[in-house]
Amino acid sequence: MIKEIIIVEGKDDITRVKEAVDADVIATGGIHINKNKLNEIVELTRNRGAIILTDPDHAGGIIREKLRSALKCEIKDAYIDRASGTKKGDVGIENASADIIKEAILKAHPNSLEPSEDFDNAFIFKYGLSGAADSANKRAYLSDRLHLGHPNAKELLKRLNNFNINRTDVIKILQEYEDNLND
Repeated sequence: MIKEIIIVEGKDDITRVKEAVDADVIATGGIHINKNKLNEIVELTRNRGAIILTDPDHAGGIIREKLRSALKCEIKDAYIDRASGTKKGDVGIENASADIIKEAILKAHPNSLEPSEDFDNAFIFKYGLSGAADSANKRAYLSDRLHLGHPNAKELLKRLNNFNINRTDVIKILQEYEDNLND
């Protein structure tokens, strides 16, 4: 059983996550989390920690930020990519396969109380993660390999530091990307 409480957006997400892993799961009820629900989530996670698994869309990002600022526990972020969570134009955790959800949860990144400063804008530009013709593809490749969702350059920088990801690992993955282009 997963120790942490998994936080999702809706009831269908709860059902899908419980098909993937043995865990306690709670739903926010969507982007407009009422105060009582937020207080309930804070209390439930206080001693066990939380894994936030929101939809891979704008609203999911807003919910994730609201939760991060309210929770008083260890937080892990789990991500699925947009393609895995999309079915007939609808984007959501409930559309992902159990295997995708399980992998996302098992590879969730803990948020550091002391983020690293290993990455900065100079790194992002030097390695073509922003400002280059293939930056979006390169970010997607890196993000998929590290299970970071699909952030823009600014959010990627934040996640690399907040999750204390090893700089050498990032450079190695980016080299793999270049090697794959040349094959």
